Amino acid sequence: MAIRKPTPPAERSSIMAEMLAQAGQESKFKNGSLVEGTVSAIKGDEVYIDIGYKSSGSVDISEFGEGAEVKVGDKVTVMLRELENDKTGTVVLSKKAADDKIRWEKILERYVEGCVVTGTIKSAVRGGLLVQIDDVEAFLPGSQVEVTPVKELEPYVGQTFDFKVIKISNERRNLIVSRRELIEGTLAEKKAELLASLQKGEIKKGRVKNITDFGAFIDLDGLDGLLHITDMSWGRIKHPSEMLKVGQEVEVMVLDVDRDRERVSLGLKQTTENPWNSIQDQFPVGARVSGKVVNLAAYGAFVEIAPGIEGLVHISEFSWTKRVARASDMLSVGDEVQVVVLSVDVENQKIALGIRQTQANPWDTVQDRFPVGSKVKGRVRNFTAYGAFVELEEGIDGMIHVSDMSWTRKINHPSECLKKGDEVEAVVLDVNPKEQRISLGLKQAQTDPWSEIAAKYAVGSVVKGKVSKIASFGAFVELEDGVDGLVHISQISDQRVEKVKDVLKEGDEVEARVVKVDRGERRIGLSIRAMSMTEDEVKKLEAEAAGETPEPVSSKTAGSDSLGNAFEAAFANVEWQPGN
Repeated sequence: MAIRKPTPPAERSSIMAEMLAQAGQESKFKNGSLVEGTVSAIKGDEVYIDIGYKSSGSVDISEFGEGAEVKVGDKVTVMLRELENDKTGTVVLSKKAADDKIRWEKILERYVEGCVVTGTIKSAVRGGLLVQIDDVEAFLPGSQVEVTPVKELEPYVGQTFDFKVIKISNERRNLIVSRRELIEGTLAEKKAELLASLQKGEIKKGRVKNITDFGAFIDLDGLDGLLHITDMSWGRIKHPSEMLKVGQEVEVMVLDVDRDRERVSLGLKQTTENPWNSIQDQFPVGARVSGKVVNLAAYGAFVEIAPGIEGLVHISEFSWTKRVARASDMLSVGDEVQVVVLSVDVENQKIALGIRQTQANPWDTVQDRFPVGSKVKGRVRNFTAYGAFVELEEGIDGMIHVSDMSWTRKINHPSECLKKGDEVEAVVLDVNPKEQRISLGLKQAQTDPWSEIAAKYAVGSVVKGKVSKIASFGAFVELEDGVDGLVHISQISDQRVEKVKDVLKEGDEVEARVVKVDRGERRIGLSIRAMSMTEDEVKKLEAEAAGETPEPVSSKTAGSDSLGNAFEAAFANVEWQPGN
């Protein structure tokens, strides 16, 4: 058995050092690591680099950059992609990958998320823009270009801006930047400064940013204020777009500042003098002015008589004679009209105007055209419960009260003797121009039949007629057309009558004696029970009616010597309504 000699100590040390060196070298050559090498040869487009490994690796000359001068002996840094290629067994190197890694490591040293950088926009790509920041290419999303959305990105190409780094992606080795966050930050600072410095009553310049139905938002160089539609003009406007356009520069007054809620109220009309301050001097009561109809309501028309100054013409002030139901029946928006100032209320900023005052009032001369006592003709236009309106001329009506329609009958409603559209002749009873009223009488245009009735139906005479109506207190008997007499319940029979309808009915033919004729009240009193009066009793009744003192009569007729007075007493509380 051969005996192995021990290795000398010096040799053992040398072997150990060699093994350690080899282990260190192997740990140095790992895929993805950066290594220093020396150009050992250049063959065609291949550059061979000695990295201190047992074999050299090669790199395509294009990885050195276009026009680069490469020569043997140059020191280069490369990335080890593969230590020994499975197919060729050679070392695979990349100078470009090494350059990219070195550049990215430098980027990580120079930039952190949140830092501000300066760059130039190179081109527009899908979803945003590419920005060149020194030797780094960053991505600017379209949503981060401006505070408001941007539709066209091409106009930004070639422009240089400051950007905020909002994300660093190690996986993609790129930067994502935002211009919007910087703008918003600047605007927030400006907004806070401006909000703190604003004072009520201050005049500021601004630009119309947006228009709504209720007003406009004004950009005060970083702070938005609301200009309400009511604070745009002293006059009436229907929509803010009538006065303003987006982008328009305006001077506005600060009306209110709410710093807690960051709200600012602005006024445009307040930058000009309030025309209502001198309204009474400019438009005194009674002045006649021109204006334009700017709005219509059911109750009247609003007329602008000066910029910012409107007055109301109530429908009652449209015409002296025409009956105006709605303002739109006579006027349209945009019409030019002449008006008269009727009243001015400075405190409530109201002006009452009149159109009819620009014309002569026909009621001022109505007494000349329709004097009291004159006969007039007209057409029945309308009814009320108490009378009929008769049109005498356009816009001029006279009224016939029901009490002036008939001499002989009580009329409860005008339709009992008139129809709408009837042509009638009447007498003017009264004219009141101030109240614009004319009273007419229909019966006054006819002969009063009671002058003949009193003679025709003498007290004591016997008459025949037909029961026209039954009432609780008696029965009305029609003696002739329009002439009724009343038989009181006490005068129906010698026997007590509880209910008139138990004895008489409408249409019954009756014979009665006239016991009372009241020309003043236009009443004829009849008595059926008086049909049994003696000749002496009748004479006494006639004498009483004539106001004579009758001679005494026998006891047989004594009970009838006060028949007329009894009749009058019985009728004292009776409402005479033969026309009901």
